[in-house]
Amino acid sequence: MSESPVSGGDTATQVFVDHRELLFAIVYNILGTVADTEDVLQETWLSWTGRAHRTPLDGIDNPRAYLVRIAVNHALARRAAITRRRETYVGPWLPEPLLDEPAPDDSADRVLRSESVSLAMLVVLESLTPLERAVFVLNEVFGYAHTEIAEVLDRSPAAVRQLAHRARQHVHARRPLYRAHPRVRQQATERFVEAALGGDIAALMEILAPDVTVWTDSGGMARGAGLRPVHGRDKAARLLAGYATRRTSNLDVRYRRVNGDDSAVVFEGESPYAVMVMDLTPDGDQVSDVYIVTNPEKLAHVRREKETEAKEERA
Repeated sequence: MSESPVSGGDTATQVFVDHRELLFAIVYNILGTVADTEDVLQETWLSWTGRAHRTPLDGIDNPRAYLVRIAVNHALARRAAITRRRETYVGPWLPEPLLDEPAPDDSADRVLRSESVSLAMLVVLESLTPLERAVFVLNEVFGYAHTEIAEVLDRSPAAVRQLAHRARQHVHARRPLYRAHPRVRQQATERFVEAALGGDIAALMEILAPDVTVWTDSGGMARGAGLRPVHGRDKAARLLAGYATRRTSNLDVRYRRVNGDDSAVVFEGESPYAVMVMDLTPDGDQVSDVYIVTNPEKLAHVRREKETEAKEERA
């Protein structure tokens, strides 16, 4: 992952902008929140420009590695603040959903944003220690070698290998190594949303797995949201049908990709109402987990966009 040195004509701003999408993707996967990620990128920018003011940038052989190191260490420091907020959080806590947006110029930025792992995986990563999570993200998601991660974290390669082994074992024990075909995910998502928003208990009983879990993250700001995850098909179907009876008449569902997976984004008028992400059983026939984010603060960055071509074709 070596890179040519920064030439005297390059500015600190341009170097940072060139790597911003990579930094965003790495930090978001470590933190799971968009707002904190943006704050960390701001801190990274200040550290980077402060370094540029003190000494010439052409003395840095690998600007990308230097920026990643700054960003990851700022992210690890930010984890403590996130942990403190979670201690007083009302109800289940879910990561902030990240909607896949098309890059304006080419596919490079789109590829980097799509490196964010699924919402279900982010939930599993929350159970790792901050260092384990950073190592897992850098190694498993972005392909950094243990020696490179050791330089980023200022740890020995042996210590990084041990952290990676523990993280991998923990994640693989809780997260099966399979991924449903995109068309299967799309069809299951649409079937589920139609049944849930329509209050069709019979259809919900058919598509929900017997041991399904529903996680509803409202932060205590949404009426009727549970304070704990709901386990089991019967309870989950009743909960979802109950939501349908309380729904307003002007909800509009848009099918968008959230954290790389086909999902449903529900709008009330022009405002985001909920993001619904489903995880499927290995055969793809049923929904094993439902993640519903209704906390307005976590949906603040969700914008209503034009219909996608796929949605227009389905209509």
